[in-house]
This record gives sequence, structure tokens and C-alpha cells, in this order.
Amino acid sequence: MKHMVAICALAAFLLGNIVALAAAKTILQKGKVFSETEVVIAKGDTITFVNNDTVTHNVMSKSPGNEFNIGAQPPGTSAPVTFDAIGTATIICAIHPQMRMNVQIKN
Repeated sequence: MKHMVAICALAAFLLGNIVALAAAKTILQKGKVFSETEVVIAKGDTITFVNNDTVTHNVMSKSPGNEFNIGAQPPGTSAPVTFDAIGTATIICAIHPQMRMNVQIKN
């Protein structure tokens, strides 16, 4: 019985001290557009870019602190990107310049 109480106390302590894990969001690419034009996420969150289109895309950002370049992303593939800097990241497709979206990264 003493062991059961100790285990329950430990479990309650651990559950009360769980750190929130980073959230994940999915953005689709189809019809040469992103599924959303603006999203708000927390610092450290990950967005997975999924190419549901019939053409290759190249998702990238040159926004300071959140620079990335997925490179050629063929149809049917996905790529996760984690955003570590607070601010606004402008996301584009280097192949299709009309594809644009903004990611607001909050603390």
C-alpha cells in the first residue's frame, strides 16, 4: 500500500510538471497556392509543408532568424520546418512566386 501511495504521488507530481510540447501544423500546397495565407504559431512550433499538387515546389523563407530552403519538393512529399525566432516569416515558393504566406511566431 505504501508503494502504491508513493507511485501515485510521483505520478501526480510528474503530471503537474509536464512542459508543453511544441505544436505541429500542416500547410498544404495545391493548385499552386498554400492552404492558408497567414498562420500564428508559438516559437519552437513546427509546420509541415505537404505538396499535394501535381507540380514540384520549393518552399523557402529569407526572413531573419527563420531562414530555410526545403529545395525541390516533388508531389506527394512533405517537409517539416521548425520556427525558432519570434516575428514574421514570409514564406514563398521559389518556383511559383505567386505562392506566398506569412507565419506569425509569438513567444
